[in-house]
Amino acid sequence: MDNWLNVKVPGLPPLPVEPRLGGRALPRAVSLYVCGITPYDATHLGHAQTYLTFDYVVRLVRASGRTLRYVQNVTDVDDPLLERATEIGVDWRDLAREEIALYFADMEALRVVPPDHYVGAVESIPLVVDAVTRLLAVGAAYPVRTPETPGGAGAGDVYGSVAADALFWEELPIPARDALGVFAERGGDPARPGKRAALDPLLWRAERAAEPAWDGGPLGAGRPGWHIECAAIAEHWLGGVPTITGGGSDLSFPHHHMSASHLRQLGHPEPGMTMHVGMVGLDGHKMSKSLGNLVLVSRLRAAGADPRAIRLALAAHHYAAEWEWDDGQLVAAQRRLGHWLAAARIAGSSPRIPGGTPGSSAAGGLATLVATALAADLDTPAALDAVDRWADAVLARPEGDPGTVDPSAVDAVDALLGIDLRADPPAPDTRLANQVLSLPRR
Repeated sequence: MDNWLNVKVPGLPPLPVEPRLGGRALPRAVSLYVCGITPYDATHLGHAQTYLTFDYVVRLVRASGRTLRYVQNVTDVDDPLLERATEIGVDWRDLAREEIALYFADMEALRVVPPDHYVGAVESIPLVVDAVTRLLAVGAAYPVRTPETPGGAGAGDVYGSVAADALFWEELPIPARDALGVFAERGGDPARPGKRAALDPLLWRAERAAEPAWDGGPLGAGRPGWHIECAAIAEHWLGGVPTITGGGSDLSFPHHHMSASHLRQLGHPEPGMTMHVGMVGLDGHKMSKSLGNLVLVSRLRAAGADPRAIRLALAAHHYAAEWEWDDGQLVAAQRRLGHWLAAARIAGSSPRIPGGTPGSSAAGGLATLVATALAADLDTPAALDAVDRWADAVLARPEGDPGTVDPSAVDAVDALLGIDLRADPPAPDTRLANQVLSLPRR
């Protein structure tokens, strides 16, 4: 699948920091799997908070001298996408393509570093078929037939067996008494007739009338379940359990828990870590497509908001926190951006520190301060404070005193925080405004 355009990240020498995320130190080689969008509506600020969070992870890991393999998926066929396409009267494939393109445009505007591999569910169907077939062979999955899947070639619907995973309940991230309700709220089907256990997740959905389906070989025609999709992609592209699996906090259960369970049953018992981004709220409720209380990145951009200010507004909150959006946060972020830009102009016109290179002297100090904040469980508010102090110091010099400022400090802000202080502010894009406003929305 086509990726979004790459971002030019200024080079810094390896910084002397040891990142700890979620209380765990990172190894020298890191694999990162981030759960991507289901493309049935545009990128809202909750999405942006998630993907910016892992953009900081990517930048920090690489700046600390570690190697990184990064995969992100897109669930380009699933019930919500099909339902949305039916609701607005478009072909589901056209809707997916349109929303993926808009997502790419948002990520490019926000200067999010793309993954090494951006992988769709549809292109991963052979991987899913192989994984489900193996789970059936070891008794970790079973078929369920109903009048909708009456027989013929294939196994009908296929479900995973939670009873086959000895660690399923031990690793459960929520109280066991809540699991059934949360499973039902987040796409599960606990009341499905024929299942062995209410929490057993769908692995392969057999073909139904008027639904898309693909050749599943021994499984028969159908399409993937959600949790096995991510497990199969992670296994193929990252070799098993990722060092870090990331997404919004609403993915902790059942999605990430089920995917990890599938990977264990596929022969990957090694533990990984999860990073979950807190929900962004609006008007007292979490921002979500189902509620329709969305602030879309594309609409902010179309209205003339500087993407750098959007980044700063979101980075002012720790990734794990839950918080409420209001327009005043964008105003404050624009003010902060203006402060940094004024300092960057002075830094760019001042004499260099003799021998100054990226990572040396003042730039090294700022880069290390920012990286140290990010290394402490991705403390972006502290990182922004460090740049504030740098800007204050630059702007506090007596008028007419040229001083010596290492302009490579600006590279540190760009490399670690994704804020290019050399770029001109973008002009409002009328074409984008027309495109976004013409899309059918709830």
